[in-house]
Amino acid sequence: MADHLEASVTLPSQPASVSAARGYVITTLAEWGLPADTEIADTIRLIVSELTTNAVQHTFGQSPTFTVDIRLERDEQLSIGVTDSHPRFPKRLPAAVQQDNGRGMVIIRWLAAECGGRMHVRPTREGGKTVSIELPWTVSAPAVTAGQQEP
Repeated sequence: MADHLEASVTLPSQPASVSAARGYVITTLAEWGLPADTEIADTIRLIVSELTTNAVQHTFGQSPTFTVDIRLERDEQLSIGVTDSHPRFPKRLPAAVQQDNGRGMVIIRWLAAECGGRMHVRPTREGGKTVSIELPWTVSAPAVTAGQQEP
């Protein structure tokens, strides 16, 4: 596999885009060798759902689109980031038992850590932010048998 793979998609900040983003990420990762029916793929689906839901719900119409960037470095580290143009950084909110929201960032941070990764929030040059996760890539490259050539 190449030393570096990248993919990106920009979607409208609408609820239907959450599902589209999940599908895009899982399809891309399957093309890069991660089977869609694995536990790590399920974890990534949930992380992408939380990241993109936050981009849709918490930008309050100030970010008409969001971008999902996927990057795989040397078959070692996977990065997935969601960028929107809203300047406010996410804040950890107290989540009362009866609240339906307020736990997204905690869930993302916990899932990333459980997979041996971490979460970052960085400002963009344009005044928005990127919330990203980095995970170790645990997919083995396919073995090359005698008579086969590496792609």
